[in-house]
Amino acid sequence: MTDGLRLMVIAGPPSAGKTAVIRQMIGHLQGKGSKVAFLKIDVVRAFEDEELREEFGIPTRKVYSGDMCPDHMSIMIITDAMNWAKSEGADTLIVESAGLCLRCTPYFTDSFGICVMSALSGTRAPLKMAPMIDLSDMCIITKTDLISQAEKEVFRQSIREVHPDMDIVETNAIQGTGLRYLFRRMDEVQPIMPGTEISLRGNPPLGVCTICIGKKTVGWQNHFGVIRRIDDADNIYRGE
Repeated sequence: MTDGLRLMVIAGPPSAGKTAVIRQMIGHLQGKGSKVAFLKIDVVRAFEDEELREEFGIPTRKVYSGDMCPDHMSIMIITDAMNWAKSEGADTLIVESAGLCLRCTPYFTDSFGICVMSALSGTRAPLKMAPMIDLSDMCIITKTDLISQAEKEVFRQSIREVHPDMDIVETNAIQGTGLRYLFRRMDEVQPIMPGTEISLRGNPPLGVCTICIGKKTVGWQNHFGVIRRIDDADNIYRGE
């Protein structure tokens, strides 16, 4: 084992199948002799850490973001999490984001970023979560055994509209079918060595508004900072 740590970040909407994919990832890594640690970031309740610790015998932790965006929480605590994983003797840290904010992205430089989506979420779903896809290294589409071939092709095309060169893997994650390319990419991930400064991929939201700091009064006239009116419909995030 080197002194570095491989960092893999899994994001995606709730119920997309992230944990099912992570189970397959841990099984593969352990089969290669890697020592894995797992961190779950959620809002109020999570049980994945307990389940994975019992199933695989690995060190796990969970962090609740509470009134903070879970992706923001990830940015705040990732260095502490990496130090914890190394203190547990791990050479790979897998972080599962709650995936509630489709505008932000939890991926870091020097990490392997995976976006997980359910094929049952609708063929246009990728167009609604562009930043989370655009800044990832790979998209994994789960539950593909439950849709038609035509729907698969439309779903892939929606991803290509966001990121034309995206690596796409289709799988029934519970069975682990179709994940050989994911495993190959995982094996190629290089460890982050001590002293390496990692940062957030892409640009976070433009600023903090008065709503973010707790002001409840409605109407743009009562706020300052980043504000929007109904006629500002075209003033949206369009990617990096």
